[in-house]
Amino acid sequence: MSPDRPRGEPAQAAAEAGVAEDPEPPSRRDSPAGLVLDVLEEAGDWSRVPGREAEIRAAAAALCRHPEAKAGAGRAATIVLTDDASVRKLNGAYRGKDQATNVLSFPFEAPPGTGDETARDYLGDVVLAAETVLREADEMGVPPGHHLQHLVIHGLLHLLGFDHVEDGEAEAMEAIETEVLKGIGIADPYAA
Repeated sequence: MSPDRPRGEPAQAAAEAGVAEDPEPPSRRDSPAGLVLDVLEEAGDWSRVPGREAEIRAAAAALCRHPEAKAGAGRAATIVLTDDASVRKLNGAYRGKDQATNVLSFPFEAPPGTGDETARDYLGDVVLAAETVLREADEMGVPPGHHLQHLVIHGLLHLLGFDHVEDGEAEAMEAIETEVLKGIGIADPYAA
């Protein structure tokens, strides 16, 4: 699994890559831990993950209860469920990789000089590719919902500033993911 996080303005990134905007307003609710999530289902067949929005919210809430990720509480993020084609466009535009990947994170960066207090509370966007997420779940022999929750946690950690470029960073990030997943009854995805 190799989720990555490009930098840039998320809405602009999606528009430039041709990711369609949903004409319906997103589902926006506070999680029990105070993270405000917009969950947008834009493309892809996510039907193999029944209850996906509840699973996404449960994963985000569990993450915000973790001591290393409490900075997410009281802030906002968008989780975008889309397809491989859309993620491939974003991956090409922002990472120079002409392929789909399971998850991309776009930390929000307010335009210089805006001074907008609201913008400081917006973490950014986590974009997931249906076909890749479902294929990986099958390959690992795990329920698709569990893999989705893992990737949501992974993507949100990127928005909170965590990374996995260096070995030490990767170990720290994986440890948080494993602890959070254990708290919601999901086995360690990194176990051999």
